[in-house]
Amino acid sequence: MKLNDRLGHLTYCLNIHPTQSWNDVKDALSGPVAAVKSAVNPDAPFAVGLRFSGDALAELSDPVRRAELKALLDENDFRAITVNGFPYGPFHGTRVKEDVYQPDWRSEERVRYTNELADLMAEIAPPGEMVSLSTVPGTFKPLAEGAEAAMAENYLRCVAHLVALEARTGVTIALAIEPEPFCFLETIAETVGFFEAHLFSRAAAERIARLTGLTPLEAATALPRHLGLCYDVCHAAVEYEDPAGSIAALRQAEIPVHKLQLSAALRIPRVGAAEREALAAFDEPTYLHQVIRRTDNGLKAHVDLAEALALGAASDGEEWRVHFHVPIFLDDLGAFSSTRDFLEQILALHRDEPISPHLEIETYTWDVLPDGLRGATVDKDIAREIAWVLGQLRQ
Repeated sequence: MKLNDRLGHLTYCLNIHPTQSWNDVKDALSGPVAAVKSAVNPDAPFAVGLRFSGDALAELSDPVRRAELKALLDENDFRAITVNGFPYGPFHGTRVKEDVYQPDWRSEERVRYTNELADLMAEIAPPGEMVSLSTVPGTFKPLAEGAEAAMAENYLRCVAHLVALEARTGVTIALAIEPEPFCFLETIAETVGFFEAHLFSRAAAERIARLTGLTPLEAATALPRHLGLCYDVCHAAVEYEDPAGSIAALRQAEIPVHKLQLSAALRIPRVGAAEREALAAFDEPTYLHQVIRRTDNGLKAHVDLAEALALGAASDGEEWRVHFHVPIFLDDLGAFSSTRDFLEQILALHRDEPISPHLEIETYTWDVLPDGLRGATVDKDIAREIAWVLGQLRQ
């Protein structure tokens, strides 16, 4: 929904629903998304955070299906203003884990998928709206060695496509790189360094100029219009970022936040035997749940929850933050809490000085949440999350 001209749009991401096929997308839009709109914004346009897998996007190469998608959006008064281009393959009901990053930005397939996703969004976006397209932060960290320059080149090639797309259609699409724990880009400091060295440098502007025919000055102006960040609040909290400091660092580096994903992680202030036992319910086989521990010797990272739990009593007394998206309207999670206070600080910053034009709730783990943490239906929980955000922004 459009909050106002200052605070931007608020929506939620369709990756909470199965969206592997075109039929899945249709079912999500006509079912739970329509129910959420009816509950929270029945009489006005409703921004939707779309997600199309590689399979669904291939099906939508058919002009008839594209027209059907456009009609479905129009009939329900939905506005296609953002899309999650991060997960390419299956995202529900099967093992996802580190496969979620593939194909990554080392590959031609990721460039092709992202460009085709942008082409689709340019067709279905409302006239005059800027569209954000969130994407993988390079690759899974163990695969990143020696690939930095190649990934930067592929990002710039995608930007060149977005520049040409804007010239042809008038639709501005911004690629929003989403830092995540245990990825090539995981911290704000790493991200700022990569942008300054490879994406917003003079050499990058010259490369865009060669790819597009723009002058170097025009290319330098186009880069932040078409490239920036998706700031996922859960990810930043897991990394023990400082809310105000991280946003200030991005502003100082002039890196725009094209999408702000509203999410919360598990936080265990002091780990012990009871907390480890309770955490076992979150050690599920679908998604990667990276853990960062605050120890006497600094922060220590683990690629998944099982690896951290295997430490046993050696971890007693530590603080843990776990990449497991939990409902943002909950703070008390029984044996532990969430990083919702981090999200509250980010929303307060946005209320005072807007961070991004697109705010997207992204609690995609609804299907794998332990009993007691989810309501009867996903649309009712999403409506509760939207209501909680609205309450924060009104304070």
